[in-house]
Amino acid sequence: ASFDSTVRLWEVERGTCLHTLTKHTEPVYSVAFSPDGKFIASGSFDKCVHIWNVQTGSLVHSYRGTGGIFEVCWNHRGDKVGASASDGSVVVLDLRK
Repeated sequence: ASFDSTVRLWEVERGTCLHTLTKHTEPVYSVAFSPDGKFIASGSFDKCVHIWNVQTGSLVHSYRGTGGIFEVCWNHRGDKVGASASDGSVVVLDLRK
């Protein structure tokens, strides 16, 4: 996550960037891998939570809230993402729908 509004996914052993995820428009404050490692949730001050496919780097789901997103977290089954925002709101996204 970065203040340049991107999320970068790195291949650590080689030190190469696999994907640069660029849909956020403000600094990204939080990222979290799904329990199975197949997805990443990212939260930004642009009020958006994005869900990304790790393998392809493609955006698979987006949610726009009412405040800048400061934290994202997956549940243990990997079918919901919680997010907290700067306006005091908390949202749980059900990704089964």
